[in-house]
Amino acid sequence: MTLLEIEGLSLSINGSPILKDISLSLKQGRILGVIGESGSGKSMTAFAIMQLLPSGSKATGHLRVLGFDMLAASEDDLCKMRGNDVSIVFQEPATALNPLKTIGDQVAEAILIHEPSTTRAGAQVRAQTTLERCELPAEQFPLTLYPHELSGGQRQRVVIALAIALRPKLLIADEPTTALDVTTQAEVLQLLKRLVTEDQMGLMLVSHDLAVVAGMADDIVIMKNGEIVESGVATAVFQQLRHPYTRALYAASEHVPDRTPPRSTARLLSVTNLVRDYRLPRTALFAAPQYFRAVDHVSFDIFKGESLGLVGESGCGKSTLTRAILGLETVQGGEMYLDGMPIAGGRHVDRKIRRRMQAVFQDPYGSFNPRHRVDRLISEPFHLYEEPPSSDEKNEAVVGALRAVGLSPEDQFKYIHEFSGGQRQRIAIARALITQPELILLDEATSALDVSIRAQILDLLAELANSYGLTYLFISHDLSVVRAITDRVLVMRDGRIVEEGKTEQVFSAPQHPYTRSLIDASPVLPKNANH
Repeated sequence: MTLLEIEGLSLSINGSPILKDISLSLKQGRILGVIGESGSGKSMTAFAIMQLLPSGSKATGHLRVLGFDMLAASEDDLCKMRGNDVSIVFQEPATALNPLKTIGDQVAEAILIHEPSTTRAGAQVRAQTTLERCELPAEQFPLTLYPHELSGGQRQRVVIALAIALRPKLLIADEPTTALDVTTQAEVLQLLKRLVTEDQMGLMLVSHDLAVVAGMADDIVIMKNGEIVESGVATAVFQQLRHPYTRALYAASEHVPDRTPPRSTARLLSVTNLVRDYRLPRTALFAAPQYFRAVDHVSFDIFKGESLGLVGESGCGKSTLTRAILGLETVQGGEMYLDGMPIAGGRHVDRKIRRRMQAVFQDPYGSFNPRHRVDRLISEPFHLYEEPPSSDEKNEAVVGALRAVGLSPEDQFKYIHEFSGGQRQRIAIARALITQPELILLDEATSALDVSIRAQILDLLAELANSYGLTYLFISHDLSVVRAITDRVLVMRDGRIVEEGKTEQVFSAPQHPYTRSLIDASPVLPKNANH
């Protein structure tokens, strides 16, 4: 049975063409992977199917779900279909869920809207059953929990439960695992695959990651600039790679930058027996205070010119450790030295030390003030100097930093919203370079980027390391990126370092079971004879 039929679909918004002559179909029990980079039109195709389009949109062609013409339907008819016959799982569960409602109420609400004759108690029972199908058992995840009480993977399971509460025949998943750890990503993808089999749904999986889709999809569509450039059975597409854009995506997914191995044996950063505890809320008025240990006696060294990887799942302590090194956390024990100078946590960090360390964060847009121009954003770290540079010196430094990351001097007069995601991350790197640091901490700096942009940023980081003698601490849950850019790797779990060693040695012959589980959970591209 064909669930989705799209023939010659074109879409424009306020006269600007977005989709151009799209044709695809999806049958019951099959998974269709729609792959493309940001701006390719893959998400707009998903929104067109749901008819969740912005004002000023005009669509032509044919778009049928279960034989129903979605383009000619009234809003009342579309509301009856959404959630009932066709449903969608959005990329960011934190924004897809209502923070003021319990997870039980949100799943039950989806049932009550479409089935007003159902009692509230009955809807709650069905909500619990649906959450259990999504691997959230009642004894661990009662209906009374709020979204903020769940991890990212658990919230995504609630979003999936919302989408399948009425057992739709067609499910669209738009980048459902982008921000998740590798093991959580594998679990969510396996959950979606199981639901397709159990309910005989059709799943349209939208992603920019070839490796993620490769292990899931029966059929694949490759999109670029609002057009389909290649499509077919997944195994055939990966074997043939007929279109140059498909080959480029494949090559970018496997890209390894050219790097000069470090030669220095001098320690730049030394961390010894570091401990960071967080006080927990009291369980009773006179109860003794309890603590959660986020970093548990962690010790390691980073050598000058080295790129050290730090991997682990959410909650393992990676970000807490990073903040402690930057002096943004007060630690309860241990010592840290940067080139022999002690690093004190909290408010007492020496400015001379702070300007020798800089950070590049995961979300380049969120780490900038949108009201300030790029020149002011990049020059922010100059506040770490006792005597700030003159206007001419500041301007010269900003221009030099922009050129170093492949941007033009004129970009300093723009605002951050005028740039693409990859350009914003280049600006974040430029800001990190402005004080001429020795150590740069990159916290998930490429996780939100498309594969080709990610490859460009990795090349840039390798080039900057060679040119400026930089040392990197590269924090990521993306093992393929860590393998490509680092010399050594640390594996962190529950606040402890459970394995460390040279990157290739750890990836080729992991010693700890947790490391093996991370590697096994990582998506792998199918082999191609030409690559």
